Amino acid sequence: MIKTPYKLIIKRLTNELPDDLLKKLPNKWEKVGDVVILVLPKDLEKYKAIIGEKFAEILNCKTVLNDIGGITGEFRKPNVEIIFGSKDTETTHKENGICFKLDPQKIMFSSGNIDERIRMATVSNNTEVVVDLFAGIGYFTLPIAVYSKPEMIVACEKNPVSFNYFKENITLNNVTDIVVPLKGDNREVVPKFIADRVIMGYIGNTREFLETAINCLKEKIGIIHYHDKIPEKNITSNPMDELNKVAEKFDRIVELIGYKHVKSYAPGIGHYVFDVKIGEK
Repeated sequence: MIKTPYKLIIKRLTNELPDDLLKKLPNKWEKVGDVVILVLPKDLEKYKAIIGEKFAEILNCKTVLNDIGGITGEFRKPNVEIIFGSKDTETTHKENGICFKLDPQKIMFSSGNIDERIRMATVSNNTEVVVDLFAGIGYFTLPIAVYSKPEMIVACEKNPVSFNYFKENITLNNVTDIVVPLKGDNREVVPKFIADRVIMGYIGNTREFLETAINCLKEKIGIIHYHDKIPEKNITSNPMDELNKVAEKFDRIVELIGYKHVKSYAPGIGHYVFDVKIGEK
């Protein structure tokens, strides 16, 4: 019988940890390239080195990180510690034929967004100009550029660490002829009236950037992919109210094309993406 990686890890640690603590080993983890990120309970703190070693062996990775504080700050920096392996945590994560180079100690990468990254790969076409207001290391820009091959993608990123990896990833994925990277706050650097489609792949205060998104659109008409964290009880009314309120300032209307649950964010709160069409009244 083929054993799962988790069962193999349990087996390797059976003689290293007390039985009651074996049950507390995480059965989920994030693998980014050849770096693994765990969230260890405090009870396992004194065993973290041997736990990291066994995870590295079974999952064939060079470094194991322990998430000790989630994501913090405007740039959503991971709060992690190395519990085993190389201090050089830079890696290249391959997904759906796309290469994402990054350092998981400095940059967040969520496997929970994989379905949305795959979906976005084919939303555009070779006649469109796309604007990505929150490019990161190229989470959505790169799949669109590689598979949809639009006329151009103008992609903004404020975080200097992310921006540097983004530029490398544009070259790694051979899309330098399609992607125009812009460093800085999108409200200050993005051109107006150029886009057929705008990507707003950031959750938090996304609504504060809606005016910028509409101003990006040609004649303020086009498609916006709007991400936000939404209480499950209020899935459509909350964001649509915000979108309609902002569109009204431009004498425009909003049509909901569809929405999708990206992943759970917290109890009772989900990360959703809303595909909307901004049009004339």
